[in-house]
Order: sequence, then structure tokens, then C-alpha cells
Amino acid sequence: MRRKPKTAVEFVAELEAQPEYVARKREFEEKRQDSVRQHRLIARPVIEDLKKAGYAIKTLDELRTSGTRYDSAVPVLLKWLPLISDESVKESIVRTLSVPWAKPAAVMPLIAEFLGAPESADNLKWAIGNALRVVGDDSVFDHLRGLVRDSRHGKARQMIVLSLGKMKDPRVVDTLVELLDDEDVSGHALDALIKYDPRIAHRHLERFVGDWRPWVRKLAIKTLSKLG
Repeated sequence: MRRKPKTAVEFVAELEAQPEYVARKREFEEKRQDSVRQHRLIARPVIEDLKKAGYAIKTLDELRTSGTRYDSAVPVLLKWLPLISDESVKESIVRTLSVPWAKPAAVMPLIAEFLGAPESADNLKWAIGNALRVVGDDSVFDHLRGLVRDSRHGKARQMIVLSLGKMKDPRVVDTLVELLDDEDVSGHALDALIKYDPRIAHRHLERFVGDWRPWVRKLAIKTLSKLG
């Protein structure tokens, strides 16, 4: 007689009965808690400065998700951005600066951080790129164009590429078409090109209908269908 497959509850119960699993789980949780304590310790001077500016918060994420517009917090965050070396805390500062009211003050400091971040800091660089998507505009097009064309920055450029689609510089199209050959950012370049001008994007869509990335295939097919 064929046995019924285990349910998720039964599978977890079996794991919980294994001493090795329980020990690994405890070790993982202890490391996680230690990481949280370390993060809060390093972020403490930033939090204290923000409290002096009128923000009664315990964490940077609390400010970011507060739903309030924290204009006067931006100078404090920009002050600490280059002073903090811990990647986790720096990323929290970057994400808190990823708001429209952080521009134009945050743009150049974020570009400097993007260029100065180690290549191994993938999450941090991607977060900075996303922040630049929010605060960047045509005034820094040359800087952003330089970043997206430098393949050494890998996938961290993806959100910056998207930002080009909302700019008016006449070089936007040539830049995005060039990036269609860069696999790290080609899908985002296609998306930005479609948003910039679907008619220009039309001539490049066929090559992506069989792309290995499902979301890129779907984007190409959907846009082709709309354009006929």
C-alpha cells in the first residue's frame, strides 16, 4: 500500500525531534539576535541625532515606515551616511533616504556611496541604486549614465537604468538601446525604453519574446500585443 505523503506539519514535527536540527536552529537564532543587537548598537548615534531633530524612534526602519514626511531628518541621515562603515546600518540609512523629499540634497552623496561601495556589497549597492531611482533626475543624467554603462557594477545598476526611462535627455534612447545587450540590466533597459517611448521599443521587442527570464518574456509579449 502506497504511503500518503507527509504533511508540512508532520515534516516539521520530525525535524523538531532531531537534536541536530534543534541545535542548528538555536545557533541560527542566536546569530540573528546578535546581528540585530550589533545593528542597533552601531545605529545608536544616528538614532540619537534623529531624536534631537524631533523624531522619537527606536530604529531607522521605524522612521522609514512611519508614513510621515521627515524632511528635517534628511540632513541628519546625510551627515551619518559617509561616517557609518557597517553595511547593514548604511543600507538602512540609504533606504530611509529613498524618498522624493530627499532630493536634490541626497543625489550626489548617494552617487559617491555607490562608487565607493565594495563590489562584494551587492545588497548595499542595489539599495543605493534604488535610492538613485527615486531621487535622480535630468540634472545628474551624465553621472547616472556613467554608472549604468559601467558593467563592473553588475545588477546593482538595475534600478538606475529604470530611472532613465523618466528622463528627457536626448541621449536616453541610445543609452537604453546599448544596455539591451548587457544581460545584467537588459530587462530593465527594455522596461525603461517601453516607458520612454513604446514605438521606439517596438523594433527591439522580438528578440526578447523568448528570453530566459519569465518577467522579461511577459513584458515583451504584452507590449507587442498592445502595439499590434
